[in-house]
Amino acid sequence: MSDATAGTLAPHQAVSITPRNIRFMEHLPVAATWLGGDVVGTAVFNALSLTFPDGERMFMDAVRHYKAKLSGALLEEANAFIAQEAIHTREHVALNKMLDPNHYPLERIRAHIREQTAIAERMGPMTMLGATISLEHFTAMLGDSVLGDAKMLAGAPEDVRRLWQWHAMEETEHKAVAFDVFAVVTKDWPRWRRYMTRVHAMALVSLQFTAHLTYYASLLLAADGMSRSRATFKVLWFLFGKPAFFRRGLRGYWDWYKPGFHPWDHDNQAMLDTWRQVFAAA
Repeated sequence: MSDATAGTLAPHQAVSITPRNIRFMEHLPVAATWLGGDVVGTAVFNALSLTFPDGERMFMDAVRHYKAKLSGALLEEANAFIAQEAIHTREHVALNKMLDPNHYPLERIRAHIREQTAIAERMGPMTMLGATISLEHFTAMLGDSVLGDAKMLAGAPEDVRRLWQWHAMEETEHKAVAFDVFAVVTKDWPRWRRYMTRVHAMALVSLQFTAHLTYYASLLLAADGMSRSRATFKVLWFLFGKPAFFRRGLRGYWDWYKPGFHPWDHDNQAMLDTWRQVFAAA
């Protein structure tokens, strides 16, 4: 549902959302640089994984808070969204166990993540939902990078590669759910207020998410002996230079700022269907 069509049925509802209860991390990688020896790429993915347990709990809480206002297909989608995110949390908790807490400043990073989610929680359910719809747009764009480029995870152990591909697929599958919840619960707002709320949320989240992910990854690289300044530069180059983990999604990113935007305006269902077949037998 776009800003202009809040409260109406969205055309994408043929996209079913299926929680897949798959366990990937039966064998933790033994190599610290599991991404084909790429220390920077490994640090970026590890930093991103560290954000998921607390971040996705906030996403679930944000949507769960408004479930009483939902009905029909969107209520079913919200339940499936929560189930998917719960499984994602479990698997990333398992993945994060490969990081040595005696070598990496994991508690420092986790404390900062908890602090950020606590700020959103103190500001109330709508702030949490605004952060959720913005971060869900980011994870959908990152999902495109993971699913659309086989080289992105080249060299990763099979379990780790499949976990990230599965997560990216399900983020694509449910990319509109929180957005549609936001549209329903703000349907009585003036259109300009709904638009400005989500634009303000995205602008703030964009700065914070980029800065925080860069900070976490640079701390991991510094623990491995790289200077903080060099680590920060290397991380930003990975995100925006080469392989451009963030920059690849910039066109989809800017679409957010169009009045009437909806996440399924970027129709990548064909790619999604291909990956669904890959995990159908899992």
